[in-house]
Amino acid sequence: MVIESVADEGRTFEPHAAFVQQARISSKEEYDALYKRSMDDPEGFWGELAAQELHWFKPWDKVLQWDEPTVQWFAGGQLNISYNCLDRHLTGARRHKAALVWEGEPGDSVTLTYAQLHHQVCLFANTLKKLGVEKGDRVAIYLPMIPEAAVAMLACARIGAVHSVVFGGFSAESLKGRLVDAGVKVVITADGGWRRGSIVPLKANVDKAVQGTAVESVLVVRRTAQKIDWHEERDYWWHELQQTVSAICPAEPMDSEDMLFILYTSGTTGKPKGVVHTTGGYNLYTHITSQWLFDLKDTDLYWCTADVGWITGHSYTVYGPLSNGATSFMYEGAPNFPDNGRFWQLIEKYGINILYTAPTAIRAFMKWGEDWPGRYDLSSLRLLGTVGEPINPEAWMWYSEVIGAGKGPTPAPIVDTWWMTETGGHMLATFPGAHTMRPGCAGLPFPGVEADVVDREGNPVPVGEGGYLVIKRPWPSMIRTVYGNPDRYRQNYWEQVPGVFFSGDGAVKGENGYFKVLGRVDDVLSVSGHRLGTMEIESALVSHPMVAEAAVVGKPDDIKGEAICAYVTLNEADQDQSQEELIQVLKKHVVAQIGAIARPDEIHFTEQLPKTRSGKIMRRLLRSIASGEEIAGDMSTLEDRSVLDKLRGS
Repeated sequence: MVIESVADEGRTFEPHAAFVQQARISSKEEYDALYKRSMDDPEGFWGELAAQELHWFKPWDKVLQWDEPTVQWFAGGQLNISYNCLDRHLTGARRHKAALVWEGEPGDSVTLTYAQLHHQVCLFANTLKKLGVEKGDRVAIYLPMIPEAAVAMLACARIGAVHSVVFGGFSAESLKGRLVDAGVKVVITADGGWRRGSIVPLKANVDKAVQGTAVESVLVVRRTAQKIDWHEERDYWWHELQQTVSAICPAEPMDSEDMLFILYTSGTTGKPKGVVHTTGGYNLYTHITSQWLFDLKDTDLYWCTADVGWITGHSYTVYGPLSNGATSFMYEGAPNFPDNGRFWQLIEKYGINILYTAPTAIRAFMKWGEDWPGRYDLSSLRLLGTVGEPINPEAWMWYSEVIGAGKGPTPAPIVDTWWMTETGGHMLATFPGAHTMRPGCAGLPFPGVEADVVDREGNPVPVGEGGYLVIKRPWPSMIRTVYGNPDRYRQNYWEQVPGVFFSGDGAVKGENGYFKVLGRVDDVLSVSGHRLGTMEIESALVSHPMVAEAAVVGKPDDIKGEAICAYVTLNEADQDQSQEELIQVLKKHVVAQIGAIARPDEIHFTEQLPKTRSGKIMRRLLRSIASGEEIAGDMSTLEDRSVLDKLRGS
């Protein structure tokens, strides 16, 4: 894919002096010194942080062992991320500090102190043990955004079980694929969850998904009190079973490189990849990035709006904030229920200080209008963050002026962050007390991260020109492998561009060292900040008996970043049916196969798809057509040029 250069918008903003005075990293000189140290002596840099910031049961033998693409951080060391998130906060003032503050969509709420959360985690860890879960067993978590989701994650980590959280918006078929791939032993779910006033049938989806799998037990949280099917030999109520176990459960010492979790992310081949993260490096990296980039204070109420089914919820709702002893806010429902002011109402009600959300959400807020946030007191906000996809300058400015300037004493700085499921934590960002903010730019590398923009051969491209965003050296929270498929790990990330980690994103590096991320360069879409493989959606469409062939591409969308555009050829027997009826049938089919997040925005019917002579669909041409752009580039391999004219005329 050819990546065009992008001109710098040129607008810059400095953090307010009042914020800088109290910031953890309060000057560019301080950042520069940290970054230089991390480049000159990476083992000394990370080793000192690991010793200072985390509790270890046993010290490590060596900070870093690197044999591309295999890495070990803090090899020989033993720790437990659940202990670091809970136990070490219980001996001082944080014992009775709120760890989690939660509100459900209907308005119910819970606050758990660190002592209470520790109690709940120990109870549930012993509940898992009672079900036969042992160190190394895989446990799937398919829950709404409720406190039990965090409890389940921390309980798995406490006993050395490997959790695999599956977003509650995924269908039974998508869930089943993940259960089979990971060899899951126990599934944790709920009778249902609330979303825009309706119940999401989580338990019903699990009942379908576990058929024909190795799942032995299903543990159910009572959330909605709706009637559900029950299988006595397999199903257990969470609240009933944990009444039969002890609340004493010492944390299992885990080797630094023991597997912590598997999280599935979409890939270009159709089958989602099981990204593996391990314990020590991930704990340290999410801890220190949370502390430095969110400028966490003991008095903060911090809200990351991501579901724990995504990596952002793992790293920056649960593990990173709790490892720092912060108070993390969780909300179950949609941002526009019962009205478009729900987020702002929550910020006013709870006095939230830090808001970390996606550009997709910000663009939706813009569409709903300034009147909604204007109805609420947002003066508690002192820092804003964005995550999930590149933020366009217009959305950045609105976020700053309408939400950040708000009614607070000083404008809140914006921390834009670029990272991936595979990186585990922030890679590019602006330090809120140290860096000039540039709307639309992801910022500078986090200390220890050597990023660059290169061509396919790995050569750095000139400043200001587009290329491929790569990372040139290992970092603590990096992906260790693709579960069950080390060859795919090597091929996807280390063989695309020689000798470096290939992110799959295009980027431009400016003269000031700031990176501007342009988005995906492969066939993975970024829809509302969530990565979806085009092949996965195409496979869902083709699984319908009416569909002969399908090609899916993304097109720019002001709200979602990318909209899903599908081109479909039908079996001959179905050509005469109503197109509008078929469109609705196929959209519902994709939702049933994958989930609502994958619902195509547009479906176009065509007799033929543009293909090379060898039969490969030329998706770049479809992307141009979908976006209304001029078709350019080499078309010498296109089998039938008349197909393009028909598609443009459709």
